[in-house]
Amino acid sequence: MEQKKTIKDVAELAGVSKSTVSRYLNHGYISLEKQERVRRAIEKTGFQSNFFARRLKTKESKLIGIVLPRMDSVTVGKLLAGIGRVLEPAGYQGILLVSQLSVSKELENIRNLQQQGVDGILVDSVGITREHIRLGRESALPILYTGQKHEGVHYVKLDDRAAGRMMGAYLRQMGHCRAVFAGVSERDTAVGIDRKQGFIEAFTEGRRNARVDFVETGFDFLSAYNQAEEVRRCQATVVVGATDNISLGILRYFHERGIKVPEEISVAGFGGYEVGAVVYPALTTVAFDYELVGMKAARYMLDLLQNKPVEECMDVPLFFVERESVRNLTKVCEPEQPASMNGMT
Repeated sequence: MEQKKTIKDVAELAGVSKSTVSRYLNHGYISLEKQERVRRAIEKTGFQSNFFARRLKTKESKLIGIVLPRMDSVTVGKLLAGIGRVLEPAGYQGILLVSQLSVSKELENIRNLQQQGVDGILVDSVGITREHIRLGRESALPILYTGQKHEGVHYVKLDDRAAGRMMGAYLRQMGHCRAVFAGVSERDTAVGIDRKQGFIEAFTEGRRNARVDFVETGFDFLSAYNQAEEVRRCQATVVVGATDNISLGILRYFHERGIKVPEEISVAGFGGYEVGAVVYPALTTVAFDYELVGMKAARYMLDLLQNKPVEECMDVPLFFVERESVRNLTKVCEPEQPASMNGMT
């Protein structure tokens, strides 16, 4: 009887260590050249790990691929915490891949996970393209998106337009007429378009004296800090960062240059990051429950895997957090003037 092949046999044939073979089987990092050598050795020896044997028997790996845009983000940590709270008790583990905010890398990660034997894929997406939709339609695996939405895919997301409108209505109520929206490129539909447009709609609606300028930044603190001088030159009474991270970068720039917030200019953001409560002045924001998003996404995925009816209501509540970073200008701004029938004042 032929002796069962072991990891040691695979390692010797591939010319690598047993730990390298183990990392390959558990989707850890090894070089592409070593990946290929191990793959060939597995094929040649006919080796099957417990994982492969279980998958052949049950047609389940109990692995969920998770594609993230970045790792250095408060929101990603909370999202993962929510996903883990649901998947781990159900016996699932996650395999993490990072796209570095690149759509092409995100698609590559999805394809890689499809080939690695996972049961499903969760994607915190940079932006959903036609290729994303095609991959989903042609895949036997369920693919679920968070952060972005499209009618051609499964998704769970926040209502970014409603969040923008919430902030716009608040600043309007506080008497601000001139704002700067510091945000990301429109390649990101949720934050770059929906959140911004919701804010502009509510802030300017019916007010000819209201104006919103736009300054593009990245998602990170430093890129916002570097664009803060352009924000200041707009001479607005309030700057709204598309995320708290952006707002904090601008707030830091103002502090270093002695620009008083909110006495000289107000600052607000989106996200509800905990650090926003401890900076000075504390940041006014629309808070999102990213952990709840992760939990809802994980439950949605389990329902898809078990062919259960999907929960119809995937709404995630928004919370407005009023702090010290916004000044009330109701006695300063010009009163609104009703439009005449012919549109002339």
